[in-house]
Amino acid sequence: MKMDGIGVLMTCPMLSYLEEELDKRFKLFRLWEVPSKNDLPKENLESIRAVVGNAGFGADSALIDSLPQLEIVSNYSVGLDKIDLVKCRERGIRVTNTPDVLTDDVADLAIGLILATLRRICACDQFVRNGLWKNGDFKLTTKFSGKSVGIIGLGRIGSAIARRAEAFGCPISYYSRSKKPHTDYKYYSNIIDLAANCEILIVACALTEETRHIVNRDVIDALGPKGILINIGRGPHVDETELVSALLEQRLGGAGLDVYVNEPEVPEVLFVLDNVVLLPHVGSDTVETSRAMADLVIGNLEALFLNKPLLTPVI
Repeated sequence: MKMDGIGVLMTCPMLSYLEEELDKRFKLFRLWEVPSKNDLPKENLESIRAVVGNAGFGADSALIDSLPQLEIVSNYSVGLDKIDLVKCRERGIRVTNTPDVLTDDVADLAIGLILATLRRICACDQFVRNGLWKNGDFKLTTKFSGKSVGIIGLGRIGSAIARRAEAFGCPISYYSRSKKPHTDYKYYSNIIDLAANCEILIVACALTEETRHIVNRDVIDALGPKGILINIGRGPHVDETELVSALLEQRLGGAGLDVYVNEPEVPEVLFVLDNVVLLPHVGSDTVETSRAMADLVIGNLEALFLNKPLLTPVI
């Protein structure tokens, strides 16, 4: 449905399909095409009624304040840490995200990271490509099946990871703010106890002030020199400096990382470690899921402007 009188601000480049569909339906402004939002003419700022952000660039307080007619932030991501939710509530601005449709992809990737890290799949690939196989076999690696798995956050994604890990015969335990009903997984009310009692620790919770650096030196040391850390949440969940130190000092067995503190910057010291697998924040980046997420973003915008119920409301 064409609503070309309604201004929509896209904060950064995203899926081309999403950009094209927004351009067809609305009056689309691309923030990355101007040096700063201050370079947008006043009449453009006043015509913008929606912001489309993502996991990297959402809607902070300054951006919200610059848009007097803003009615909705439709986020092309499940994470909300780049959106000033307090400011949105104060101004009555609606917020939506894209839950559920990305759960399977992120959970699949978490299992992939575990396998890649324990079985050194990336290092094996380079071993073959570099012609080293003819000089001897690759060193022994570590099995996944049967390993104890601890999950930080047993929401949609954490639960999906747990179900997949169960298929590998892994005992599951978890940490969250409160014990979850309707599950037999072992609950730990203290994250250090969780880390001390698992071999693979997976970060799968939302990023809030409470969960920032939830994986710190004490947690890493509790996980120990044979433990593996997997992060498919957000970079700031982990104290990155402590993680790097633990890997270099062999106080941690390995890590599989899809997210980092200052993306796309990654600590270069990790590049030479073959017990670390590094991905460029691609947890939900499949053709199928990216399009489904884009359709949710568009559907939420159209619902608001047609005075219909939002599809995936947060606020």
